[in-house]
Amino acid sequence: MSETPEIRRFEVELVEEAPTVPKAPPLAAEPRQRDYLDGFLKERPPMIEALEGETLKDQVITALRDIFDPEIPVNIYDLGLIYGVDVDEGHVTITMTLTTPHCPVAESMPAEVELRVMSVPGVATADVNLVWDPPWNPANMSDEARLELGML
Repeated sequence: MSETPEIRRFEVELVEEAPTVPKAPPLAAEPRQRDYLDGFLKERPPMIEALEGETLKDQVITALRDIFDPEIPVNIYDLGLIYGVDVDEGHVTITMTLTTPHCPVAESMPAEVELRVMSVPGVATADVNLVWDPPWNPANMSDEARLELGML
C-alpha cells in the first residue's frame, strides 16, 4: 500500500511594487580592533641612534642584535643566524638563515630584519637573502649565546 503525497497549495499575490523595508541602524559598538599581526610589518621600528666612531656595518649589527628568536631567548646575530653583513655605499645585503626551514617565523623574520636594517641612519636600501646552505647548527652560536643558554 503506497501513501499518496499531500498536495500543498500556495496563494500568490501579484503586486506592482514591493514595500521598502527600513534598514537596521548601525551598531553603536566600538570599531573592531586591528589584529596584532595585521600591522606588525607595516610599523617601522624607532630610528637607531648612531654611536660616535661606529661604522655603518657596526650600526647594522647593533640593529640585528635587537631582534630575538621567538623560541630561543637569544638575538639572531649571537645565535649565528646572520651569515653575512655587506655594506656598499648605503646599500646593505644581509645573508641569513633560520634554525630550521619549518621555523614559525620563516615568513616574517626576513621582513623584520629588513625593517630593522632600514631604520639605521645611512642605510638607503637593504636586501635580505634567506639561505639554507649551510644549515644552521648550535656551533654557529657565539660564546655569549651559549653562556645565556647554559651550554658552556
